[in-house]
Amino acid sequence: MRCVKFWKIKPEIRVLGVDDGTFRPRVGKEVLLVGVVMRGRERLEGVLSTTVERDGMDATEKVVEMINRSRHKDQLRVMMSEGITVAGFNVLDPREIFNRTGLPVLVVTRRRPDLGRVERALRHLPNWRERWERMRGAGRIYPVRVGEGRVFMQICGMEREDAEEILLQTISHGLMPEPLRVAHLIATGVSRGESTRGG
Repeated sequence: MRCVKFWKIKPEIRVLGVDDGTFRPRVGKEVLLVGVVMRGRERLEGVLSTTVERDGMDATEKVVEMINRSRHKDQLRVMMSEGITVAGFNVLDPREIFNRTGLPVLVVTRRRPDLGRVERALRHLPNWRERWERMRGAGRIYPVRVGEGRVFMQICGMEREDAEEILLQTISHGLMPEPLRVAHLIATGVSRGESTRGG
């Protein structure tokens, strides 16, 4: 797979962070998905939003549409998501997002995914094999040391060294990059009426 080459990663690199809002299992079908455009870890420049189906199959398509219609698209360099799934088990396909938007994708999690447990859970859903293939196709899981802690990342469309540098440059405090922390705060604040802790 081709990779975007970053000749120099500037502190103010424009990153799109994506996270979903709060929802109750088996209640309602639509879940809010928020994208925030940030310059590095300092400046919020825009907020995007869409909705995806709870436990559905439309997250990749909705994210691609959200990015491609945005006036910020030409300035964006990377997309980040907190985990490979949104709205329950609506699985993102990083390869498809990269191929259709040109943006490398960086998936960040606090804990190493337990793929065996995930596969067992997916078996209870329609199209479970397709969901599982998307998850397996997301690539190798890399640990990244952040201060005294660590997070895990999967990458598509860029080299590991570039992904790690971007990840670390966009963290202000805590373990999670600011674009993801801010997306989480906005998404949960709108969907719940008050934000839940992020970072």
